[in-house]
Amino acid sequence: RVLICPSGFKESLQPGQVADCIEAGVLRALPDAIVIKAPMVDGGEGFTEALVATTMGETHHIDVTGPVRKTISSHFGFLGNAETPTAVVEMAAAAGLSIVPTDQRNPLHTTTFGVGELIASALDAGAERILVGCGDSGTGDGGIGMAQALGARFYDSRDRELPAGMGGASLTDFASADLSGLHPRLKVAKIDVACNWHNVLCGPKGVARVFGPQKGANPEEVEVMSMAMDNVASVVGKALDKDISLAPGSGASGGMGAGLMLIGATLYPRFDIITKFLNIETLVQDTDLVFTAEGGIDFQTPRGKVPSEVARIAKLRAVPVIALAGTVGEGAETNYEAGIDAYASILQGPSTLTKAIADAERLLTDAAESAMRMVMVGRALMTSENMPPRAEVAQTNKDEVDVVVPAKRREDSPKRKQLISQVTYRLSVRAFSY
Repeated sequence: RVLICPSGFKESLQPGQVADCIEAGVLRALPDAIVIKAPMVDGGEGFTEALVATTMGETHHIDVTGPVRKTISSHFGFLGNAETPTAVVEMAAAAGLSIVPTDQRNPLHTTTFGVGELIASALDAGAERILVGCGDSGTGDGGIGMAQALGARFYDSRDRELPAGMGGASLTDFASADLSGLHPRLKVAKIDVACNWHNVLCGPKGVARVFGPQKGANPEEVEVMSMAMDNVASVVGKALDKDISLAPGSGASGGMGAGLMLIGATLYPRFDIITKFLNIETLVQDTDLVFTAEGGIDFQTPRGKVPSEVARIAKLRAVPVIALAGTVGEGAETNYEAGIDAYASILQGPSTLTKAIADAERLLTDAAESAMRMVMVGRALMTSENMPPRAEVAQTNKDEVDVVVPAKRREDSPKRKQLISQVTYRLSVRAFSY
């Protein structure tokens, strides 16, 4: 039984497509495998689609302001199984990196205004609860554009109103907020945010320094963005009467977490929300092997990314985890400690990004087949006459599992029976011998 819980490959494959490719590769190697697919969303692209599909809900399509202030077609959804009307809003659908033209990628000049328009539309449609997914953003305005779309007004140090939706560059003299004009239904609706709990707003690990370069900012622009985020922390902190500069999730999606806190939202680690709706913990219980995947695996992956969160759940049941990635970057080895037993890039040789994206489905399918065949080799070795029989889990801790070897297996020789009948083997959880 193989459980497939991948994220998407940014600007290439959605989580569902990634799951389909891995399934195809697994079945090439092992046609009789029982495959269960649970495409994962980390709050980014595909968040609305996945939750609406899982709950048999409905999708609403509307036009909103895009990240570079041009009108785009976007969407939000309603869950089909909620006791109260619950909407799903995906910030990437209005402010995602994939919808920012390549030559305009600069977090100082992109806006989250359209995200606020999505939230307002969900409120107008009767939502009493809204799940907001933060991820895959192409912005760095601290969620201020989003709040402006919902009626908030902001001012500089000379009490001049900041223009709406102008991006992080407009926040270098950001000084105060007026929330009296916020959408009236924000007073009664509950907003829960699925975000990366490890992302903070300010400091050396703040959103500007960690994610600014990924979104197109050069070193000088990173400093400007850092100043803007310090101002956001100050203004939001005053409004909420608490310091949010290092609050968990405050830096999620270019500081969107901070802006959402300002309008009364509650931030949660994204997988607390996502695994609840996708029922991942139950699926893992009856699984022999887990595949996960993401566009890149590096030192940031253990900080709340899909592969590490899937591995965390799998390790509660001592289930081995293989992660496939478009690229393997610096510090990827830290993922072993996070519970990922093996990882590999799907690339088969030198390639341009354009070609890799075009060939992503084939490359991913081939990589999944290769990984599954290696698992089968490991299992064959474990069941050979030179290896002990399949182990049964006795207890687990964070790093290792205790296993007790069954006393009876096949037609064992008397000598073999004597050697293995009462022996307890201590195996690393990094073994593929599920």
